Amino acid sequence: MQNIKNIIFDYGNVIFEINFKKAQVALAQLGIANIEDFFAHKTHNTLFDDFETASISEDEFRAGIRAAAENPNLTDAEIDAAWNSLLIGVPPTIHDTLLKVREKYRTFLLSNNNVIHYKYIISYLDREFGMPDNSSLFEKTYYSQDMFLRKPHVEIFKKVIQENGLVAEETLFIDDSPQHLVGAKQAGFQTLLMDVHPRELESFLKKHQIL
Repeated sequence: MQNIKNIIFDYGNVIFEINFKKAQVALAQLGIANIEDFFAHKTHNTLFDDFETASISEDEFRAGIRAAAENPNLTDAEIDAAWNSLLIGVPPTIHDTLLKVREKYRTFLLSNNNVIHYKYIISYLDREFGMPDNSSLFEKTYYSQDMFLRKPHVEIFKKVIQENGLVAEETLFIDDSPQHLVGAKQAGFQTLLMDVHPRELESFLKKHQIL
């Protein structure tokens, strides 16, 4: 890593552990067939992209799940529980690590997210850490549903650059999804693939001489 002054972190499986398989099982149990085609880490139904960019509402997302399951009687609670099942939590000391990084760099969060997951995460952070949100850990946080854009589209990276006066070549983007690094590279960022469990974030950063 050369001349890094700014770091942009992804959230899921970089900071907050998620498990796509758990959601696949839960959605399949609602009655959704061909779950690998419908929802997986690298490919999924456009319903999820639309929800992450706020192109559709919570109610429209749930209606899409009911249609896919061919079950109009699924309750909101059943759908939300299945969808939120992939959210595992933040391993111990991760927040302390992020604060250490913030002492050395300008840091930002950039997450593909959606309203249902965001509400769950906010509740989780308050319950487990007494935190109202992630804002104390970063200079600024960005969520796709607020930006009407999602990774890996290069425009979402350019927006973060422009709003914060960043130099792209001095900015490192860390994500666990190789496809998301493509857009970051197109925007001129340096990139790192997070290929370890979130609990190993600090050792990962030390390995790459960031901490």
